Amino acid sequence: MTHYPHLLLDIQQHTALVTISNPPANTWNADSLNGLIELVHELNANRDIYALVLTGEGSKFFSAGADLNMFADGDPAVARKMARLFGQAFETLTDFRGVSIAAINGYAMGGGLEVALACDLRIAETQAQMALPEATVGLLPCAGGTQNLPWLVGEGWAKRMILCGERVDAVTAERIGLVEQVVATGEARNAALALAAKVAKQSPSSVTACKGLIQAARSNPMKHALPAERELFVDLFNTQDQREGVNAFLEKRAPHWKNA
Repeated sequence: MTHYPHLLLDIQQHTALVTISNPPANTWNADSLNGLIELVHELNANRDIYALVLTGEGSKFFSAGADLNMFADGDPAVARKMARLFGQAFETLTDFRGVSIAAINGYAMGGGLEVALACDLRIAETQAQMALPEATVGLLPCAGGTQNLPWLVGEGWAKRMILCGERVDAVTAERIGLVEQVVATGEARNAALALAAKVAKQSPSSVTACKGLIQAARSNPMKHALPAERELFVDLFNTQDQREGVNAFLEKRAPHWKNA
């Protein structure tokens, strides 16, 4: 197991299991944010990794977000530096080449929810609680929360959570589209790993192309995206994965991906 600042990395076949390890509440600081950037870049360079599962250490917190001690003196220079670092770290996670899955095993508050929002998919345990309470302490979500949350849950629920400080439980989170699955206490990591194993059956080249197209739908009009979709389809014919996938299907066998 490789160790980064407040992050543990465990490679399980084609999946990288990343555990936020900063007790008692798994908060983020400059070291762990820089560590996340480094970790994701290294995973992107490892062509055997197809999926990333992010969870929190312990049974109470996924992550309580930023360590507010960093902002206690009210220094705008520190605030600007940390806001940019939070944004860079979580955007790097969003741009991970494969599929990222947040296994929310407890409280996901502020930056703790924002890092889950930066992932492609979210699985929450029944006892999990989620909120973006920054306005309660005179701040705002600065690591993608105001943009990613309304894309998932709609403007109304985003305003309830951000403007009214409303906390949601796992059942509500699933109902409004904040998470895709709710599991029993202690089962989020296993459920996320099982979902990640399904990713390994997909062509890595195809997954990367499809993920880019899906995420581009947030900002690009469909009339621009549809031609890009067709071009990427043709581009896949230049990959080993395409030839392997089609021939494996015709030969009624499991494909052996080269990710190239």
